[in-house]
Amino acid sequence: MKYQHKDLALGRWAELSISVQMANIGSEISRALNWEKKGNKELSQKAVTRALELLDLSLESSRYFPRIREIARVREAVVDYFFGSNEFSSTESLWRKYFDHFAYAARKGT
Repeated sequence: MKYQHKDLALGRWAELSISVQMANIGSEISRALNWEKKGNKELSQKAVTRALELLDLSLESSRYFPRIREIARVREAVVDYFFGSNEFSSTESLWRKYFDHFAYAARKGT
């Protein structure tokens, strides 16, 4: 597999806390939402692809097994929102609020 985040794929990702991982995923989702709002579908999809890559790296990390269901569900909902029919009725606001909590926790060091 060709990774955008090569250094993270080599194992550094698993060393990060779940808060930091999710905050980084949230950054990519935020970029995707911003590009989507500006009408640039190509850059939005590239950001979503990077977010999905990071979600996959999180799923591969066995250290956070208790969180694996949540991470898998987030991945499913992201794909549904950006590429599917939005069966989960996600909104831009929902995604921003969800990931903002992780960004706050990552900044606090928890």
